[in-house]
Amino acid sequence: MNISIRKIAENDPKIISDAFKEQGWDKPITLYERYIGEQNNGERVTLIAEADGQFAGYVNVIWKSYYPAFREESIPEVNDFNVLLKYRRLGIGSKLMDRAEEIISERSSVAGIGVGVFSDYGNAQVLYVKRGYVPDGKGIHNGQCYVAYGENVVINDDIVLYLTKNLKN
Repeated sequence: MNISIRKIAENDPKIISDAFKEQGWDKPITLYERYIGEQNNGERVTLIAEADGQFAGYVNVIWKSYYPAFREESIPEVNDFNVLLKYRRLGIGSKLMDRAEEIISERSSVAGIGVGVFSDYGNAQVLYVKRGYVPDGKGIHNGQCYVAYGENVVINDDIVLYLTKNLKN
């Protein structure tokens, strides 16, 4: 299988949205149109993976993270990392992460990433640890603030543990 990584292009939003719709995920075209605009503005880099010429997955590098601790410390964030189910466990995610980290290393010695805390994110949790990411030590964040001891939360995609990796080892 020939895997290639490139930046998102103008004709990609519909292809990406349709591919995720085929596996039952709602990822609207407008999301990827926004990614193109933000890439053109220098706010993010969106990388597309293709396997034998077919869309297989994507990842973003956000230069100014939405996560306050990364933003305050100017840590670029690897964000919205998705590989289609039928292309998982073929090394595509690792190639996307390699390229994202390479791009980040041109501007920063540290990369950040957030990962969900329930079982749907199990593969990502293992991948990030194997790649050398460690928790930032600030605890779980809910998209607005840190979750405090004893606080009741609904575990969903907003409940995230943030990790960092030193890229200059």
